[in-house]
Amino acid sequence: MSSSTSTTQPEGRHTPPLALTMGDACGIGPETIVRAHALGAAQDCVVFGDAQWLARTARAMHFAPDSSRPVVVELGSLTEWPDVPQGALAVVPVVRLADDLPMGQVDARAGAAAFACIEAAARQALAGKVAAVVTAPIHKAALHAAGVHFPGHTEILQHLAGGVPVRMMLANPQLKTVLVTVHMALRQAIDAVTTDAVLQTLRITHHAARAWGLERPRIAVAGLNPHAGEDGLFGDEEARVIAPAIAQARAEGIDASGPYPPDTVFMRARHAPPQHPGAFDLVVAMYHDQGLIPVKYLGVEEGVNVTLGLPFVRTSPDHGTAFDIAGQDRADASSLIAAIRMARALAAGG
Repeated sequence: MSSSTSTTQPEGRHTPPLALTMGDACGIGPETIVRAHALGAAQDCVVFGDAQWLARTARAMHFAPDSSRPVVVELGSLTEWPDVPQGALAVVPVVRLADDLPMGQVDARAGAAAFACIEAAARQALAGKVAAVVTAPIHKAALHAAGVHFPGHTEILQHLAGGVPVRMMLANPQLKTVLVTVHMALRQAIDAVTTDAVLQTLRITHHAARAWGLERPRIAVAGLNPHAGEDGLFGDEEARVIAPAIAQARAEGIDASGPYPPDTVFMRARHAPPQHPGAFDLVVAMYHDQGLIPVKYLGVEEGVNVTLGLPFVRTSPDHGTAFDIAGQDRADASSLIAAIRMARALAAGG
């Protein structure tokens, strides 16, 4: 374990850390990690990435090196976590990045490194060595340039977990939405909304919410068509596809209801007491933008992406790599901090 300065040793860490992947090094991931740590929000995290890159990022942001700022500590292995000094940013070295990576641009080397960090963190999570995985943003074009042909984190982690069925949830303190379909063209997504897909989504959502401590989660199901089809005037998917899934879910003891008009169901589910107590705990949406727009409209800085169905907790910020501001010390760490906070809570069962 190497460090640039001496700091106070911890009294002891008795729980596994959260794994925090570095993301695309050409984006804002490293900056948000350093800032979150400097704000005291990532003290129980171990970064899977490049310690030298993070140390350089910290220096550029004027957070190091002195004893009052975060110190980057490179671990020989994850077993050294309990001995990491308080206030240090612990890093499991997965990659060594070239100094000439272009900030704010797609680079295959950054894509390959980002994938390696995700893979390493997921392996530790599957082995029970970390409490949860929090992923900093990656860039899909950089992944593809590196020969990694997955649409995003969700599909990568699903593959690493053995192909288990998973669903994306986007959440903030006011609204939680789970998606039946994710990264595909809208024409394809409509065909992918099947009774089996909706039913599987309801089962995964119900199981995950119970694991968080909701004894009987109330799940609203959005329709696919305007006005949820208006009794067949605007489409029959609600009656032909979605309603049978809801009926089967209810027969299994799942508190699912709908399908509701998608232009109003999210408002009904919004939890903002005392004016809006929220009629539902979660909303199942049929396709990507239907479910994500309402959550993001309520504030990207508080949004968290959660992958349901994995054998470990995984969260991420609700934003991308922000190449337009990368390397300029302008990145806001609020969404990453929210993702860390939610991962910590979900890993604890609530």
